[in-house]
Amino acid sequence: MTTIIERAPAKINLGLDIQGKRQDGYHDLEMVMVSVDLCDYISVSPLDDDCIQFASDCPKMPVNAKNDVYKAAQLIKSKYGIQSGVSLFLTKKIPICAGMGGGSSDAAATIRALNQLWDLQMSKEEMLEIGMAIGSDVPYCIEAGCSRISGKGEIVEKIDGHLASWVVLVKPEFGISTRTVFPEINSETIKRVNIDKIVETIEQQDYQEMVAAMGNSLEDISIARKPFIQKVKDKMMSSGADAALMTGSGPSVFALCQSEKQANRVVNSLKGFCKEVYKVRTL
Repeated sequence: MTTIIERAPAKINLGLDIQGKRQDGYHDLEMVMVSVDLCDYISVSPLDDDCIQFASDCPKMPVNAKNDVYKAAQLIKSKYGIQSGVSLFLTKKIPICAGMGGGSSDAAATIRALNQLWDLQMSKEEMLEIGMAIGSDVPYCIEAGCSRISGKGEIVEKIDGHLASWVVLVKPEFGISTRTVFPEINSETIKRVNIDKIVETIEQQDYQEMVAAMGNSLEDISIARKPFIQKVKDKMMSSGADAALMTGSGPSVFALCQSEKQANRVVNSLKGFCKEVYKVRTL
């Protein structure tokens, strides 16, 4: 029996800028995202019965049509008229409700895995279309890496440059629902982030300038709700991080460090302060 295992890496936002509200109710976003080597894994195997079986090692995950993995399998089966079944298993390492794109990356990995399993030979555009039907971060996660994302999330452009850095990730014990953050956005007063500058500094491999340009328009809203986010950032910076920033709509915060020694210092400073701390690298 063929089993295909696909890696689903977490992402962090080096930049997130809200450009305004669209007529369809969504916000126009400009983002720079990079993948890190904290990964979930999706295993897919064929079934004779025409059904979708889904399980996970994470008891907190719904293993039904509410889960993006299941949604991806359903969409592909329907779109391509697949009349055989599939068994899906999700090994979860990325914290849930963390702003690290775990669910979106899981869905993207499912699309890639089923493309192989069922030999669908989907084009990149077809994969992106399925991804966008699931969620706005999924198109980025199809290819992952270091990219600029715009529109609702459907426009993904690879950045011609590589960020090699240690990353210390902290997931506080509380979650923040993205859906509840966006209604609070005031396009007139929100902090703006220069995404062009971040892209330019990555392309020029100018780490210090990139660090100076990083920012997240949603930070102020999430920190006003949960001041602990700012405390984590302050602790990271005081222990020698080059940068500390919230990712997505939060609550997770990451620090960038050029050396592993620096990263170890940041990790040690967070012991006893936060339970979920991860030392990873950019991919």
